[in-house]
Amino acid sequence: MSSKNVLGRGVGALLPLESPEEESKFFMCDIDKISPNPNQPRSYFDAEKLQELADSIREKGIIQPLLVTRSHGNRYHLIAGERRLRAARMAECEEVPVVVMDSGGAEESLELALIENIQRHDLNPIEEAMAYGRLINDFNLTQEEVARKVGRQRSTITNVIRLLSLPQSLQDDIAQGIISEGHGRVLLRVKDHPEQIQAIREKIVDEGLSVRATERLCGKKYPAPPPPHSRQQTSNGDQTPAELSHSYRAALTTQLTNQLNTKVRIIQQGQRGKLEIEYYSSDDLDRLVGLLSR
Repeated sequence: MSSKNVLGRGVGALLPLESPEEESKFFMCDIDKISPNPNQPRSYFDAEKLQELADSIREKGIIQPLLVTRSHGNRYHLIAGERRLRAARMAECEEVPVVVMDSGGAEESLELALIENIQRHDLNPIEEAMAYGRLINDFNLTQEEVARKVGRQRSTITNVIRLLSLPQSLQDDIAQGIISEGHGRVLLRVKDHPEQIQAIREKIVDEGLSVRATERLCGKKYPAPPPPHSRQQTSNGDQTPAELSHSYRAALTTQLTNQLNTKVRIIQQGQRGKLEIEYYSSDDLDRLVGLLSR
């Protein structure tokens, strides 16, 4: 089975080990023989948490081995485990446990590193969004294909990628945990208003506003536009009920999607129908209930 056909099914399925006997084994490798992955998707490392990991490694060692591929001169390239490698160096480890895996080259190593980090929830939301973007742009994947590879819903991929349309300063805030991903999704509605978005950001940080409180604040400043008329005019100008046209449903769907920051579907059944609104966590449901009950 080729590694291309098993991406997204977990790290164990990503690449075959060098021989069947090594399937469940690793060896201790000289830490100086491991080169960091130049395409590491993770860019922000919390210094305090890294020190905590280093202290844990110093006391208990590394529980999960690093994933590497062979390089020239009895050296190895890191595929996954950048945080563990950095912490091990801080703990002054001379050796670290590794699993050697075959790789199809630099591009495949990048793809594996991206997928492995995403699956391990090893990235902050902005790094995750950038990883999805690289999978889409560098490997010509669709959002649906990315979703299958990393085991996520397509709508999740879409919502996370949207965070990259925020100003860089807001992206940095999310990456460093100053504001949450939920706050970021709310602030997307005011991303075209630089002064207002900065003012709201300051209130979130200074007053410790929850996501729901931020929703209410943005709703006051930027209320949703009134919905279009749901009736069509007859030739003599009278208003009569009519089945929603495809273009009208599309316009309503876009309006609701932008207002609620989530996936919305309008399913027409004659002159009746139903409205489907997706949520992705209990916090997200709480946010939507707050919006709809205002």
